[in-house]
Amino acid sequence: MNGFVEHGLDEGNFGDAKGISVKAFDAFPKTKPTYTTRTSSGGIWTLLLIFVGSLLTISEIRRWFVGDTSHTYSVEHGVAHTLQINLDVVVRMQCHDLHINVQDASGDRILAGDTLRKDPTNWGQWGKQKGIHTLGVGDERDRISYGEEDVHDYLGAARRKKKFKKTPRIRGDVDSCRVFGSMEGNKVQGDFHITARGHGYMEFGPHLDHNAFNFSHYINELSFGPFYPSLTNPLDDTVSTIDMHFYRHQYYVSIVPTIYTTTPAGQLSAASLASGASDLESQSLLADSSSTIHTNQYAVTSQSHPVPESQVPGIFVKYDIEPITLLISEESASLLSLLVRLVNVASGVVVAGGWCYQLTEWAREVSGRRGRKRMDSNMGMLHGRDESQDGMMSKKGY
Repeated sequence: MNGFVEHGLDEGNFGDAKGISVKAFDAFPKTKPTYTTRTSSGGIWTLLLIFVGSLLTISEIRRWFVGDTSHTYSVEHGVAHTLQINLDVVVRMQCHDLHINVQDASGDRILAGDTLRKDPTNWGQWGKQKGIHTLGVGDERDRISYGEEDVHDYLGAARRKKKFKKTPRIRGDVDSCRVFGSMEGNKVQGDFHITARGHGYMEFGPHLDHNAFNFSHYINELSFGPFYPSLTNPLDDTVSTIDMHFYRHQYYVSIVPTIYTTTPAGQLSAASLASGASDLESQSLLADSSSTIHTNQYAVTSQSHPVPESQVPGIFVKYDIEPITLLISEESASLLSLLVRLVNVASGVVVAGGWCYQLTEWAREVSGRRGRKRMDSNMGMLHGRDESQDGMMSKKGY
């Protein structure tokens, strides 16, 4: 050791070269390479932590980009008096043989046949579009098709043109009637029905022959509230065909007023209830906003069945309005919140990875010690003696 000092050998001489370097400004001193040991598993753990950290980082960025969707139910505020009904249906009967009416719980009767448009058409020209199906058949498909979409999808669909498609040019015989358009009704429970001429209401004139009854139909559109043709509803693109003359197609619809928005829920509520405005007034105020749409969702069940000749066949839609409002809001966090999440992810991965690495190294060390002890014991047995015999020989002075 004295020679080590005399030759000017010092521990510091084996470190980094002296002089000005970037490491001189390092606030956190590092262990010198002389005292570090490289392990075979260290590189594997580093790659694993980088992979896990990248997956979590991508997940957080994707979640921040998509946003969080919340559903809030509340009792409907204000007083609304009217409800818009949008209909586009093809019935396999002549237009002059159909009667279309709406009767609500208040006793009002709306002659929808005078409000809606009727175009003669051919039955074979309909039902060829993609997605046409029979209600109640293929429930799994219906759940997938009508599952909840992204709020931005609804907002984008609502911005598209709000017009009914034109009736295609007639090819073949005229055997059907397309009824389509929008009409205003009272916002109360009601019954919308399509019946045959001379059946259902007292009127003058001859009744339609029973053999001409055929209420097979395609429903291209049935919605309530503002007309958004690009939004999909449960009865859209449904078909019902039957060969019986006296048959009642009965649909029960439960309507829920719904608001889709990307505006924070607190700001939307304040705007809706400002100055005691009713729902219709608040809807008109928010209609210009590209981040909010007001519409109505509904659930539907079918109880179609044949009826005797003493009853009235036809297409009946009984609708009821729930006294609640569903607010579907999609909100995105701020950029600062995203940065905080990313920092938490990075620190969590490093800390958890460090603990896992230390545990695995400790386990390997313990297993290595046991292996070495077992090997030493086996080597002693090869020489024909064990540790107890060595001890006895040492006491006897051999």
